[in-house]
Amino acid sequence: MSISLTFHNDTFSLNRLHLPSRYYYFNDVQNYIKLLSIGEGIFPKDKIRTNITLENSDAVFTTESATKVYPSQKELGINAIHLKLINSNLEFINDELILYKNARFLQLLKIKSDKNSTFFYGDILSHGRSFEDFSFHKMSGKNSFYINNKLEYLEKYTLEGEQLKTYIHRQNSKNRLFAKLYIKTNANGHFLDILNQNNLHSFSYTANRKILIGVLSGNNMSHLKKQLHFIWDLYRVSLEKNKFNLGKQ
Repeated sequence: MSISLTFHNDTFSLNRLHLPSRYYYFNDVQNYIKLLSIGEGIFPKDKIRTNITLENSDAVFTTESATKVYPSQKELGINAIHLKLINSNLEFINDELILYKNARFLQLLKIKSDKNSTFFYGDILSHGRSFEDFSFHKMSGKNSFYINNKLEYLEKYTLEGEQLKTYIHRQNSKNRLFAKLYIKTNANGHFLDILNQNNLHSFSYTANRKILIGVLSGNNMSHLKKQLHFIWDLYRVSLEKNKFNLGKQ
């Protein structure tokens, strides 16, 4: 299951499409892609590959709905996303990830950007289905970010549902929903000031200050998404762009 696409000088081309991967392309206001799968979610042994290249282009991407990962006794469901940016701007807003009981999941995210490109990338992790509470078996990730072909930030992690549930209980927290944001602007210091002015203090630089990373948490999905979209709106304003409606309301 895979999709590979390119925008060159804001002209779209589809390089590869293997069902059940699907997409919708809109360009009424700007280039906008909704990614979706015909199936019900990610099953054991599934590997979803998404390759996107932008060159001298500006595009928004989102998922059509939440990504559901089904139970597994042994095998992983894998989601691999590779993004390459050349003198471009990319905005990628994922819907929430829902890990079912006993799910095993691996995410491989790679963003390769030149110094002139900008990006906004957001992930959301839910606690699971309404009657489950971090009942997944294991979630692992490897997220790597390159600027001008040099590794700027590498993030490796493994989360076990029971450990995460125990940690939240120990912290006496009501928050069961989390969002992670990765942002690159052409003026990261100025954008960090804007975030702080809006009482958004959970952001920091990577080691070389070329990327901003932030974490949001909450107990209401609607509110968490509004907060994420508010930060996205600030990002678009910093690029002198108008608000953009994903058409999901």
